[in-house]
Amino acid sequence: MNRSPGLPDNSRLVEVLRPKPLNTHPGDEIVTWAKAQLGIARSILDNPGGGLLFGAQTVGQVKAALHERDAERWQEIVKLLDQAEDAAVRREFDPARSLIDAAVSRLG
Repeated sequence: MNRSPGLPDNSRLVEVLRPKPLNTHPGDEIVTWAKAQLGIARSILDNPGGGLLFGAQTVGQVKAALHERDAERWQEIVKLLDQAEDAAVRREFDPARSLIDAAVSRLG
């Protein structure tokens, strides 16, 4: 069945793949991953053209990953990242960077 008269049917050429396995950063690998992600977020936070969006999103992803992994262990860092994310969306970039730095230093 050709649903669009303007486009040829290419369904035979489409390869359907399974989802990629989820990388959960086992053990303390999450610390290395989190530090790298926060370094990226810190560096792009006030870049024009999406830095705020992607930087704040990255901070939120790290925050969520740490909380999901062990909410009690990472409670202080999650709180700092929550504050950093809030400061970033308010365009308070220097305080946001300071909070990200504090979180990174507490990661170990």
